[in-house]
Amino acid sequence: MDLYKLKTHLPWITLLALTAIVGIPNPDFLKLTNLLELASDIVPLFIMALGLTFAIYIGGIDLSAQSMANMVTVIASVYLASMGPWVAVLCIACGFLLGMVSGYATTRLFVPSFISTLAVGGVAFSVAQWLSGQRALNMDAAQRDEVFGWMIGHVGIIPNELFIAAGLLLICLFIERRTRLGRVFKAIGAGEPAAAASGVDVGFYKILAFAISGALAAIAGLLFAVKLSGGAPTIANGFLLPAIVAVLVGGTPLTGGVGGVLNTAIGAMIVAVIRASMLYFGIEATQQQMLFGLVLIVAIALTIDRSKLKTVK
Repeated sequence: MDLYKLKTHLPWITLLALTAIVGIPNPDFLKLTNLLELASDIVPLFIMALGLTFAIYIGGIDLSAQSMANMVTVIASVYLASMGPWVAVLCIACGFLLGMVSGYATTRLFVPSFISTLAVGGVAFSVAQWLSGQRALNMDAAQRDEVFGWMIGHVGIIPNELFIAAGLLLICLFIERRTRLGRVFKAIGAGEPAAAASGVDVGFYKILAFAISGALAAIAGLLFAVKLSGGAPTIANGFLLPAIVAVLVGGTPLTGGVGGVLNTAIGAMIVAVIRASMLYFGIEATQQQMLFGLVLIVAIALTIDRSKLKTVK
């Protein structure tokens, strides 16, 4: 097996190896109930990573996802009482529109995506601070359970969050593999000049990619707010780096064009196992971001397509 073929299987190999490293000395880790709980805990991060996949798949990056999720937790907490289930539409619409702003700034104003999304993330953070009065907010528990209780319930021993994650994964997989939108995203990521030369409105599709990323970040924030029964401008802090790691270790490189949402599902499971291993091996919370930073560097080094890069700055 050559190096290229091995690289395509590396996410699966990594997941199995990490599971064995954690599970062999800790047999309780491999119990079905523990694995299901571990998977449900990672769902909001996985949904955020799904959105990031579309931005990275076209060769961009979305650094606003974490702030978008934070903002949505506040919006959901503030407007649940007055809007009921329609607050979900408001949250997703806000994410979609702010994602479009990022895409517009990148494609029409020629602002690099890491700057435009960072700026939009700052806007989302400011909105969250303004709406919340810079404090944590709580939802009315009875109303939360009435409107969104189904999101955090169970079917037997299976948490409903897993059904939500599976549904969104199938939708994103359909978009990626069975629609013109997905084919164009792949073409842009594989070679944007060639896609433009073939008559594709590259700017329009890049705006859509960032809008999808924003909408999924909003869904992640909504689920997070429901799970915690409240929101705050910083409640989802610490999600962005692991979400990016999930995309990259899954096999979607920053240079775009390969990988996709199914790879991100594997990457999210890898992140879940890494997070669990930190608890089992007694790694302090203050050191966890350091470890994810190191994993991110390794993931970029292993997945990036150097043929697309003449220089690295």
